[in-house]
Formats: sequence, structure tokens, C-alpha cells
Amino acid sequence: MVAAPLPALRAHGREPAADPCDASLWKRVYNPTRLTQVKSCIVATGVIEESSVDPDGDQHFLMKLDADGSGLVNKRNIKKKKGDLVVEIVCANPVKLKKVATTCEGFKNTVMIPSVGAHVRVTGTYVIDGHNGWAEIHPASRIEAIR
Repeated sequence: MVAAPLPALRAHGREPAADPCDASLWKRVYNPTRLTQVKSCIVATGVIEESSVDPDGDQHFLMKLDADGSGLVNKRNIKKKKGDLVVEIVCANPVKLKKVATTCEGFKNTVMIPSVGAHVRVTGTYVIDGHNGWAEIHPASRIEAIR
């Protein structure tokens, strides 16, 4: 399924002043060809509504975006993810899928895993998941609590 085009990011997601995204995390993305990179590094803020462990070792979140980030979600996010943005921390957990092979071997991600209900600032690569059609920050390079 092809995702609907997204509006320009400058109006909806903040670009970080310096590139704090860790491009080396792409080596740890299982099957990266399924992700279409829209922006190499963005910052988005919101509240974590769900958190789960994916069998590929990633920590998967749904984040209800603050008002200034609402343009980062597309129709698939609205239909399938309650309007939330998907966020993934790669190699945050033990891998359960054999087909992931050595993607996470010898690496344990240290990006903070926030609790459900936490208000956070997420920095990472903004992508469209080609298998599901929704927008994501994947991989997340940094997650910080907002007080």
C-alpha cells in the first residue's frame, strides 16, 4: 500500500538545530528497505499512549503528538493507530525472530524507554513504513522526558 503524500515538515515537525540523530542505528534496523526515509532527523513531542516489545527486538510505541506535530501522521496512522505516531527504538530488547539474524548481535540500545503516560521529546528519522503505510520515527536516536 502506498502512503498518502505528507505535507512539508517545516510546518509540522521541528528540525533539530544540529543533527543529533545517530545514523549508525540504521545498521540495526531489521529489513530497512521497508522504510522510506522522509526526513533524516526530526524532533517531535507528545505523550506515550502504548508501549510493546516487538519480536524483532525493537521497543514499539504509540505517541499522541502535541498540537504542533499533528501534521506528522497520515491516514493510516489515523485509521490504524488512533491518530498516533509510531516510534521505534531498535535493538532495545532480546530478539525473538530468527529471520532478524544478526541485526542486533552484540548491541544493546541505550535510548531511554519511556513509560506509558510520559510526555517526551523524540529525536530520530521520520519514515513511512512500506508494509503498513503509516508514519514513524524509526529508528529513534534519543527520547527525553519533558517536565
